[in-house]
Amino acid sequence: MIYAKSFAYRCPNNMTNKFTQSTYRPICDELAATDIDLAVILKTYDYPSFWSRPNTFETLVHIILEQQVSLASALSALNKLKERLQELTPARLLLLTDEEMRACYVSRQKSGYIKDLAEAIISGQLNLTELEDLPDDIVRSKLVALKGIGHWTADVYLMFVLQHSDVFPIGDLAAVNALKRVKNLPANITKDEMQAITVKWQPYRTIATMLLWHFYLSSPKNRGLAV
Repeated sequence: MIYAKSFAYRCPNNMTNKFTQSTYRPICDELAATDIDLAVILKTYDYPSFWSRPNTFETLVHIILEQQVSLASALSALNKLKERLQELTPARLLLLTDEEMRACYVSRQKSGYIKDLAEAIISGQLNLTELEDLPDDIVRSKLVALKGIGHWTADVYLMFVLQHSDVFPIGDLAAVNALKRVKNLPANITKDEMQAITVKWQPYRTIATMLLWHFYLSSPKNRGLAV
C-alpha cells in the first residue's frame, strides 16, 4: 500500500502540510482505505469536488458573509458588493457608507467586521500573501486577532484558501452533523469527544472533512441545505 504521507506537499522548513489538486484524490483513497465509513461515502457519492478559493480580500469578505447564513444569501450579498464597487478592494470598500452596505444585504455587524478587515490590510496589520507559508497556529492567531473573525472563519480560510491538510472545523454545523450521522454518534457527544474521533485522520483531517461535506450535500436528506 502507498501511504498518503507520500502525496502531501511539505512546506519549507516542515512547517505544515498542504494538499493540491493532484494529491487530493489519492489522499481520499488512502483515507477510505483506513476508514470504512469514509469508504462508503466515496463509493456511494464518488469524489468530492476540489474546493478552493483565491487568497484575496474578496475571498475573506465572502467567508465573513457566510457566517451563520446560507451560502446562497452570502453569495447574493457578495455579488451586490461587487456590482456596486466593480472591483472589491479594501480601499473601495471603505468608501461605502453604512446605508450603502445595508443596500448590499450586509448587516451592520458584518459591515463593521469587513471594514475592520479592509483597514487591517491597508495598514499592513494583515498581509495575506505572508500567510501562505505560515503554520496553522500563526495563521489562526493573525486572523482571529481581527474583530469578527473567529475560529470557523480561520478554519475555512486554512482549508479552502491555503489548502492546509489537517484542519477539522469543529464549529461547522454541517461537518459535525455529517460526522454524527456517518459514525452513528449520540446527539449529546461533546466537541472534545468528536475531536478525538478525528485524530485517526491526521494529517489529513481537511480532506476527511471534505468527504463529510460531500456526504452532507449529496445525501437526499440534506440536498439544498447550506454547509
